[in-house]
Amino acid sequence: MSMDWFDRVCEELQDHLESICDQYGEVGQMTIVRAAKHPRIEFFLETEEDLREYFFTLFYDPHNEEFYITTVDFDTDQLSKTILPDIEDIIDEVHETFHDFLDDGEWEEEEDDEDITEEIEVEWKTGEVVAYTNEDDVEVLYQFGLIEETGDGIIRRVNRFETADRELVEDESYFIFSQEEAITLISLIASHMGSLKKFDF
Repeated sequence: MSMDWFDRVCEELQDHLESICDQYGEVGQMTIVRAAKHPRIEFFLETEEDLREYFFTLFYDPHNEEFYITTVDFDTDQLSKTILPDIEDIIDEVHETFHDFLDDGEWEEEEDDEDITEEIEVEWKTGEVVAYTNEDDVEVLYQFGLIEETGDGIIRRVNRFETADRELVEDESYFIFSQEEAITLISLIASHMGSLKKFDF
């Protein structure tokens, strides 16, 4: 188990991205999270309100000494990971996702023979829990689980609604976090619960 490769990429990545993309050099930033079984690098933009909008998360497996990203296969409804073997692959992924994020387009990951994709095992601890629903056939559900390999928590969010043509549309997203992050998130939400407003359909 080694963090040498992680530390090297952390030191070089920002400079590499800024050197190949002036636009990223102006607005792109990254933060390093080491306090996790699988450390990660998170990339974001800062809004005028000093809020962070994250567009890419890069994970590191210290046991296998490799970087990877997580994606969702909407055909099989499975969470998978794609291994990025070298820093050039990492730079390409971050750069491409950065511009997709700015263009507000949907990112379709292209297959790369050098990348290795494998399924991530998730132990779901709950079923789908309805957060809110209404008579217009809109509902939002959450599901909590644990990633077996890392012990990190994972939240699955499902937004289901019907179009004007009565077609059912389902949008899914995932949020992965460590125990330390869970404690911080719970504290932050509890401290501002009174300021939150109910969802307006």
